[in-house]
Amino acid sequence: MAHDHDHGHDHHEHGVGHGHAPANFGKAFAIGVALNAAFVVLEVVYGLASNSVALLADAGHNLSDALGLGVAWAAVILAKRRPTSRFTYGLGGSSILAALFNAVFLLIVTGGLTWEAVQRFYEPQVVGGKTVMIVAACGIVLNGVCAWLFASGSKNDLNVRGAFLHMAADALVSLGVVVAGFIILMTGWHWIDPVMSLIINAVIVWGTWSLLTGSVTMSLNAAPPQVDLAKVRTLLLGLPGVTGLHDLHVWSLSTTEVALTCHLVTPDAPCSDETLFHAAAELKEHFGIGHVTLQPERAPSSAHLKAMHDHG
Repeated sequence: MAHDHDHGHDHHEHGVGHGHAPANFGKAFAIGVALNAAFVVLEVVYGLASNSVALLADAGHNLSDALGLGVAWAAVILAKRRPTSRFTYGLGGSSILAALFNAVFLLIVTGGLTWEAVQRFYEPQVVGGKTVMIVAACGIVLNGVCAWLFASGSKNDLNVRGAFLHMAADALVSLGVVVAGFIILMTGWHWIDPVMSLIINAVIVWGTWSLLTGSVTMSLNAAPPQVDLAKVRTLLLGLPGVTGLHDLHVWSLSTTEVALTCHLVTPDAPCSDETLFHAAAELKEHFGIGHVTLQPERAPSSAHLKAMHDHG
């Protein structure tokens, strides 16, 4: 049996959510939480003063991000905990739960803000356009900086990607609010405020969908999309002495780590350690699979023979 747990960062990246993320985003999470929490207070105060549902929506969105970033930050810390006798893989899976929580929470908050915007059509209110523009413009700068902090890891870690999407979405929200404030200031069309809220909410839902589906499939131990099982099977069957395989499983341990287990049928002679370590290195290099467990066996059981036959 060969069991490879090399966590080096020199393998190729092969898709969103499974390459190793840059070293440590702890500082980025801390800055993001602090800035968003402070800005929420500012937006609530001026949102109420200007009577803008769009500005209050932006505050609600920033609040969801502050909470979401807090959860994601906790997941980063938990993911570094060493394995225990109970959690034998460690707590890296908490990053998947954090990504799922962020997606669901963002969609729920967006739904609530959409409902509030719709109510404004029935009860139109005067909005202070100038105040809305100034505060929202500050939000563009703040959220742009926060998004930049997470940009480098957004392609390699679903959890960091969730944080990046939240910050980018907030910058987009703030831009929309600035536009709404300008139109209201120039035309006096106060219905623009809820309309802009609905447009922005729709964009946020569209952008969050991939985060939701990605975290759900990871939670269900689905094979990562960048791992072609047919090619993995071909690679393993090409090993010297291997005539068949069964119980091939590939799943995500966290938002950055992928695991594989497989039984290799070697009727003539067991695979050498060199062959198994080479296979583990190839799986990591070509598919980003860092946790590889291969079990050679002289002959499969009758049940496994049937399974092998059914799967070709």
